[in-house]
Amino acid sequence: MDKATTDGIKPRAIFSRYQKFAIAMLAFLQFSIILDFMIISPLGAIVMPALNISPRQFGLAVSAYAFSAGASGLLAAGFADRFDRKRLLLFFYAGFVLGTLLCALAATYPLLLAARIVTGLFGGVIGSVVLAIATDLFPLEMRGRVMGFIQTAFAASQVLGLPAALYFANRWDWHAPFWAIIAIAIPAGLVIAFWMKPVAAHLTLKQERSPFMHLAHTLAEPRHRLAFIVTMLLPTGGYMLMPFSTAYIVGNIGLSLATLPTIYLVTGLCTVFVGPLVGKASDRYGKFRTFCFGTLLTIVVVLIWTNMGHTALATVIAVNVLLFIGIFSRMIPAQALFSAIPAVTKRGAFNAVSASLQQFAGGVSAAIAGAVIVAAPGGALQHFNWLGYIVMAVALLSLMLMYFVHKAVPEPAPRR
Repeated sequence: MDKATTDGIKPRAIFSRYQKFAIAMLAFLQFSIILDFMIISPLGAIVMPALNISPRQFGLAVSAYAFSAGASGLLAAGFADRFDRKRLLLFFYAGFVLGTLLCALAATYPLLLAARIVTGLFGGVIGSVVLAIATDLFPLEMRGRVMGFIQTAFAASQVLGLPAALYFANRWDWHAPFWAIIAIAIPAGLVIAFWMKPVAAHLTLKQERSPFMHLAHTLAEPRHRLAFIVTMLLPTGGYMLMPFSTAYIVGNIGLSLATLPTIYLVTGLCTVFVGPLVGKASDRYGKFRTFCFGTLLTIVVVLIWTNMGHTALATVIAVNVLLFIGIFSRMIPAQALFSAIPAVTKRGAFNAVSASLQQFAGGVSAAIAGAVIVAAPGGALQHFNWLGYIVMAVALLSLMLMYFVHKAVPEPAPRR
């Protein structure tokens, strides 16, 4: 940790050349993973009529990924700190590519459901390994910026991935975007295999012999339990609102399918700059303060978004941009704060359990959303605003609990 100067101002930590490469590599890896998860949401308006399925069935397809990812996270947690994190990353990434291939080949709803389960079994663990690697490579005072850059993968998936996916789906069919993910995932895996250094410093420390006891001790730690609860609350908004966003835009707001690539492109272009800025703000002004700002912004924008009627394209884009700014301003500082909680020998298990619980909670959220939403004969979604009220209530609860997480983390004083 950087030593404070005599005037109380902390010098800015500088990334090394390899650290910059590692950030770019992890961000690109996250891009392919997030794109695979996010791609199912904008394809909802195409997949549901193509497979002749209901919103409830589509919600189950989304939640299937989350539930399988949650199960694999718990299974992997006991072993997450017993291997070189690079090798662990390669193993699960190979399985993720296999699951995506099955999605590209799925011709029926049961096959798609099975493919999403396989993809979740492997893809759901990767995010936790990425966070463990980032925590191993960077000190706490740099992690806000690191998480901010890694989260740009979310925006990049909108700028590059979602418009391209919608174009491919409209040009060919809904399988085409999954083939495109495979095309970018394989090079990413090769970069990891040949250029990434081993991440195995934790193996030099004393390890618990029993994977089961390692998992049990990770779950039993009081500091961990509070973070796990907050982790479960954070993805509620995304899993409830995003799977039905395209159907809502078309059926309720009254815009055409042709406008969707524009909405995602402009939103992504705006938010691709937000991640690094939020990361810098969380390092400079404090991670909890940034989280508070993001929560309040999210609540206001969700209230507006879920109660919109027929609206002009420019307004929809503006509200969508603000919504993602709020999401980023919550997720980035939260991840940075959570990274400081576990000990070095428990980082892999902690992140695996966190990812597992997050996926389980997300799966429940998506299933609830699918049960609440009703598709009207004209294509509009009924009760979408109910989801907004649920998301706002959960956001307030997560803010209260995050205060106690903040108090438990020895965060450096914000730089002036």
